[in-house]
Amino acid sequence: MGLNKKQKKQIEASKNKLGKLRQLLTNAKKQPDDPAEIPRLEGEIAAIEANIEKIKNG
Repeated sequence: MGLNKKQKKQIEASKNKLGKLRQLLTNAKKQPDDPAEIPRLEGEIAAIEANIEKIKNG
């Protein structure tokens, strides 16, 4: 089953957000000012990836 327009838009928006979060995570690892920031970003990334899979699998 293919994805409809709404699902494609949701995945596209999630991937954009994922890219931004990964960049923030990279920067946070280079300069760890707040020790709680890295696990928080990793959690957000995992949640978005799970959401993308959920959309793809229906």
